[in-house]
Amino acid sequence: MTPETLLETLRKLQEPKGYYFNKDTEMTLALMNSLLENKKTYGYMSCPCRLASGEYEKDKDIICPCVYREADVRDYGACFCWLYVSKSWNEDKIEHQYVPERRPPEKVI
Repeated sequence: MTPETLLETLRKLQEPKGYYFNKDTEMTLALMNSLLENKKTYGYMSCPCRLASGEYEKDKDIICPCVYREADVRDYGACFCWLYVSKSWNEDKIEHQYVPERRPPEKVI
């Protein structure tokens, strides 16, 4: 699978739910490539912006889309990676700001 194929597959699943991909296609495809690399390495698509332990049970909160995405997009218009964004964020109707890490410190590697 290519990053482009993954993006189009996920777009069909996520946009009807109100989650859009960052309009910066170069960055988005780089993150898609990282997801595919993580899938090869760990067997699952862990977050491309966080370090995975390689143990599914320890990493399941950061399997993309992570459990923090909903709150991040609701509060900031984008997830921690700026991969998933709201429609308003992509249309520059809201400020693009830093999204703080929500993952508990004891889980961060």
